[in-house]
Amino acid sequence: MKPVPILMYHNIAVAPQGVRLRGLYVSPRRFARQMALLHWLGYRGLSMSAALPYLRGEREGKVAVITLDDGYRDNLEYAMPVLQRHGFTATCYVVSAAIGTDNHWDAQQLGTHKPLMDMNELCRWRDAGMEVGAHSRHHPHLPELSESELDDEVAGSRRELEGLLAVPVTQFCYPYGAAGPREREAARRAGFAAAVTVRRGRAQPGEDLFG
Repeated sequence: MKPVPILMYHNIAVAPQGVRLRGLYVSPRRFARQMALLHWLGYRGLSMSAALPYLRGEREGKVAVITLDDGYRDNLEYAMPVLQRHGFTATCYVVSAAIGTDNHWDAQQLGTHKPLMDMNELCRWRDAGMEVGAHSRHHPHLPELSESELDDEVAGSRRELEGLLAVPVTQFCYPYGAAGPREREAARRAGFAAAVTVRRGRAQPGEDLFG
């Protein structure tokens, strides 16, 4: 079975001068080129849920998973039209208690307070056939939390998003990629179908879907 690349994006924007976390930025032009290259190479860009049969080893095909972390407004403005142009879908992992606000958890390191999608914008993302996943309630470092706080952040984010969007939310992304056994178990306990980290490398079909 072929390994499956899972591509992780954050900001689809030009990086500000002097920003420390430049790796979290991909310009709209570069994102468009990357998606066009995937299409030219014969890949289908898929959301996490659409890719699960391939990740489980139930299906084979030339697919790449496309994910975007945090729910920035520029994902809707710049990424979604490009994805639609190629017939791709993607999963945007949303910080449920920060909808319509900004990236308070890393604004200093990122060099700017960037707007996150509000409810109307998230509904536009959903209605375009894209997936909304959960990225915790407040974007904390999960290993530092108590058991009850951990469940509130993980399961609570799913409850909030499902209540707001009226669709199943089955995918989770660990903030900062921090996922030990306790965090993976919390994602399973919350009823997610899969969860992603920031570990480099292609996903092997049949591997643990929780990191």
